[in-house]
Amino acid sequence: MIFIFKTINHISLDKFLVMKRRKFLQNTCPTVTFAFFGLSFIQACSKSDDEGSSYSSNSNITGSTGQSSQGSSSQTNDGINQSGSMVTIDLSNSTFSNLTNPGDFINLLSIDMIILKISNTEFRAFDNCCPHNGSKNSWSYSNNEFTCRTHGNSFNIDGSNVKDCNSGATSGGLKKYDASLSGDTLTVTTS
Repeated sequence: MIFIFKTINHISLDKFLVMKRRKFLQNTCPTVTFAFFGLSFIQACSKSDDEGSSYSSNSNITGSTGQSSQGSSSQTNDGINQSGSMVTIDLSNSTFSNLTNPGDFINLLSIDMIILKISNTEFRAFDNCCPHNGSKNSWSYSNNEFTCRTHGNSFNIDGSNVKDCNSGATSGGLKKYDASLSGDTLTVTTS
């Protein structure tokens, strides 16, 4: 506790009291913050709220990306291979086992992409960045819309009225990528 007060001592008390959570986290040693507030506070306030990994039907997946010897492509051990603007996804990989029914989706935080199962023969891919405030891991899906749970704004999936990431938009569409399925391989072009 003494260490925390010494850290805070560098900031005047009145500034400390009005400082926003994120500013506080940026100016305070993460170890001290963790010790003081605990893990759940840090996760709730992480930059862009884009850190997460839970495995459920509609889940956030963070991959451990490693650079290949070519330097321009990266591959994860969870069925994702990225080379420039081309992403290939091995849907037979256990990472994607929860994509069983139409409406199931997976949020791939390692490549900033949401994969949505439309039918057994169609998948769609979207930028996972919220047009309103840039959150990346707060998505839910129903009625042909993704809703960002950070502020409750909903965005369509039909590719119309697309809004840019972090533009302040509270409605419109998510950026949709070209996606094609061949067997168990989904190929997505992000440009």
